[in-house]
Amino acid sequence: MPDPAHPLPLDADQVLKLAAQSMFDTFARTAMGTMVIDREHRVVWISEGYKNFLPALGFGSVNDFVGKRVEEVVPNTLMAHVVDTGQPILVDLLSNHAGTFLVSRLPLRNQQGEVIGAFGMVLLDHPETTMQPLMQKFARLQGELDSARRQLALQRRPRHTIASFIGSSTAALELKRQARRVAQTDSTVLLLGETGTGKELLAQAIHAASRRAARPFVGVNIAAVPETLLEAEFFGVAPGAYTGAERKGRDGKFKVADGGTLFLDEIGDMPLVLQSKLLRALQEQEIEPLGSNRIEHVDVRIVAATSRDLAAMVAAGSFRADLYYRLNVLPIRVPALRERIDDIEALVEALGEDIARRSGLAPKSVSPEGLELLAAQPWPGNVRELRNVLEQATLMTDDLVLGPEHLGLACGPAQRVPGRPEGPAAVPLDVLLGGHQAPPSAQPGPMATPGDEPRLRPLQQQVEEVERAAIRAALQATGGNRLATARLLRMSRAALYDRLTRFPELLGR
Repeated sequence: MPDPAHPLPLDADQVLKLAAQSMFDTFARTAMGTMVIDREHRVVWISEGYKNFLPALGFGSVNDFVGKRVEEVVPNTLMAHVVDTGQPILVDLLSNHAGTFLVSRLPLRNQQGEVIGAFGMVLLDHPETTMQPLMQKFARLQGELDSARRQLALQRRPRHTIASFIGSSTAALELKRQARRVAQTDSTVLLLGETGTGKELLAQAIHAASRRAARPFVGVNIAAVPETLLEAEFFGVAPGAYTGAERKGRDGKFKVADGGTLFLDEIGDMPLVLQSKLLRALQEQEIEPLGSNRIEHVDVRIVAATSRDLAAMVAAGSFRADLYYRLNVLPIRVPALRERIDDIEALVEALGEDIARRSGLAPKSVSPEGLELLAAQPWPGNVRELRNVLEQATLMTDDLVLGPEHLGLACGPAQRVPGRPEGPAAVPLDVLLGGHQAPPSAQPGPMATPGDEPRLRPLQQQVEEVERAAIRAALQATGGNRLATARLLRMSRAALYDRLTRFPELLGR
């Protein structure tokens, strides 16, 4: 409290005004140069000292400089950032073609506390001569940052092109033709096909053939991200949005993929609660980070993929119809391996070379009899399963040529291996469900006749019938709750949804 006996000669507001004016005049005289910009980022005033920098910035007179937006006349400046955020930058290094400068920037506010502009000062030019240790550290950190950016850019580049999709069958050639065609557009692509058919490879190939090839390719496997983290994964997190959030916030995948392509794998696993937010991001190309009220514009091309029947999910109410229509702009069906058996030989050769390179072993070939065996398989796991079979056979023998005797066990008992004794016959479904041993007369032998065909069905068919019965029983036990069904059967949600797609009759139970 001021002493009434010694009142101040001026009121507090006048003292503050004088202090501000005095500080401003002091900075204007002592700093090497000062400037003021308004809330629209326009330069409204520069000091006499700042005029000395104009020639180096490419301006012949003050009139050519004042009145322009500061980001247009001063490369790399953060003055506009100070106006937009209201946060000062007390000490910083500014580098552009005019040189390197030690600078300070402060926001200017009116009586209501609103930011009306910013005040910038050049405290020191050529600091590399007088601040050598600081400049060396700055140069080292800048070098590390540039190196990290280059490495990240390499990681974000697509690893595959359309030529990487192996095959010359009619189905493969048509698929590659469609991929080249859609790559020339910016429309959303929906890749449909069974697991292991190469949907992610094709997504990267479409990106590599598009005008966005030089920008990031970012993939998200929705089934692999916990539901509670999906929103932050997609849209990012504002600084301090919740306890434990990063102090500087975190960009989401939409922001990271800005200018490039965002690949949404297993889109059918997107929770309903987030589907509306994803729809808005796709339609408006706008995102709102978690914990923020600020809308950010992004330029992202979407390629989505699923092994599930989205149309059936829409009918069942587990997938939004409007999101389905927004994704299903350019649908491409990726054929299953059993639909392009003619590509088996080329795939075996390419996969074999890659397996040899990764394992450090000598390359191994597959005999004609081995290729015949591989061509006879149903391949429910498609190319991924084929690779697994080849890798297992390669690692389990020193022979340089893989024949039926090497591939038989890896392929499983569903097909008979030529030239080898027949293994135990598949047990019929009624025996599996009944829990008793089949009588000897009911077990087909190696000389089975066409009349024994009901008992000599492929193992895959029998397994599917057992799976169908088990899933139907679990759905009934859980009242149709799919999450509880997956837990009861000890299988992932993605695996359960894949079975429901293959067995659509179970959706009606």
